Amino acid sequence: MATTKWVLDPAHSEVQFKVKHLVISTVTGSFKTFEGELTTDNDNFEGADISFSLDVNSIDTTQEQRDGHLKSAEFFDAETYPKITFKSTSFTKTGDDYELKGNLTIKDVTKPVTLAVEYGGSAADFYGNTKAGFEITGKIDRKEFGLTWDGITEAGSVVLGSDIKLSINVQFTKQA
Repeated sequence: MATTKWVLDPAHSEVQFKVKHLVISTVTGSFKTFEGELTTDNDNFEGADISFSLDVNSIDTTQEQRDGHLKSAEFFDAETYPKITFKSTSFTKTGDDYELKGNLTIKDVTKPVTLAVEYGGSAADFYGNTKAGFEITGKIDRKEFGLTWDGITEAGSVVLGSDIKLSINVQFTKQA
């Protein structure tokens, strides 16, 4: 059986994250530059091989000063570790959806993660290209990846939560 390669369409994809601030509100951010691909042996994506990378310098929380802090050595250390990468270990159908397991690397720390994937379907675009859409969600503990910066307010409140919620909407284009 021939394998099929699918390449991420960045114009129709987004990578977002949410984190609690002062435990009372949520800050949303995104990465503007990323790339990915998946390879399948069949038409239903079961067992697909998936790889993905994010450009740390493209982080955007709509606050330039906060973005600079996130890129600094106190957080992502973008100068030393310019990419966040993911490589799948399994992609398994669970009912109508999928479970995606793989290794996430942030800075120099690689940990296994499990993400939920909703398959949006496939369709042809105006140019006859076959597209497939997925919504990927999950949660990671930033401290497990060496993102350990913490702040405590004078009143004793934690400045930044540990749990990072991921929301990734991607569209892939089937390669000829």
